[in-house]
This record gives sequence, structure tokens and C-alpha cells, in this order.
Amino acid sequence: MAPQFLGKARPAEAIRFSNLNYSTECYTVAIGSVNGKRPHLRIFKNKWFVRFAKREGIEDENLCEAIERAEKGLIDADLGGGVIKQRIARPNEGKSGGFRSIVLFRFGEKAFFVYGFPKSARDNVRKDELQGFKELAGELFEYDEAALASAVKAGALSEVNCDEKDEGPDLPE
Repeated sequence: MAPQFLGKARPAEAIRFSNLNYSTECYTVAIGSVNGKRPHLRIFKNKWFVRFAKREGIEDENLCEAIERAEKGLIDADLGGGVIKQRIARPNEGKSGGFRSIVLFRFGEKAFFVYGFPKSARDNVRKDELQGFKELAGELFEYDEAALASAVKAGALSEVNCDEKDEGPDLPE
């Protein structure tokens, strides 16, 4: 049975417990459901990340998998302020020799892939870069549907297509 506090947890609170090893059952209780479906999460990538992903052969499917892990609480590094670091596997290889991505992530709502690098190139982002990502997260999380549509139309953002994941899996009643 899930701990009592998880049943009342808001998504932001669920993130705080992501470093603990809870089962999938606890996860589904923590995020709740809407009409038996998981809340709709929209995933975007900025113009820089689109070029990076194309150059490195990273497909939208890889990005969807990274966010799916984050939604389950499997975050590689929570850098604070809505900024996480997630590993992405190299095409036809594993995650261990793959890429690191910086994602602006709000549980159950939005995710923005904004930066990526090969794991062999660097260990982490600098403090000034992290501060910039946190500020960007604050701005992008405030975007409403009209602002997102405008950013997509202008080419600043592009939406990641996760096909069948759009409505989320059915959850137990």
C-alpha cells in the first residue's frame, strides 16, 4: 500500500520524493488521474536542441522515453528550479555511452529539451548555465496554449510527437 502522504501529493510534491525508490503503484497514486487517464504532458524541444538531435541521430522516440522515465520518478539528476538532467541512449547503443540532456520539466504538464551533449564531452553544466536554464524554465512554464502555439509557429519550439502516448495509459480505478 502506498504511504498516506502520496495519495494527497500534488505533482510538485511528488517530484520532491523522486529520489526515493517507490513502486509504480505509488507513482500512479501520486499523480492521480483525470477520467481514468494520466494527465496530458506536452513535450517540446528548442531550435538548438532540434539541430543537436538531428546531428546526433536522436529521434523523438528517445526523447519520449526520457520523459516517460522522468514521469515515473526516474530522474537522472534534479538540478532544481524545474531543471533536470536525463540520459539519452545513442542510436543502437545504450545510455551509458550516450548523451546527457538538460530538460525543463514540470511534472504532468510540460517538458522542454533545451540542451544536450555527449557524456564524453563534459560532466555537467556550469553554474552560470544552470542559472540561465532555471530562469528559462520560469519563463517557459508560464506559457499558455497561445504562447506555445506562437513559439511553435515561429520555429523557436517544436513539439515532440510521442504518438500513442498522447492520452496516456489507463490507470487502475
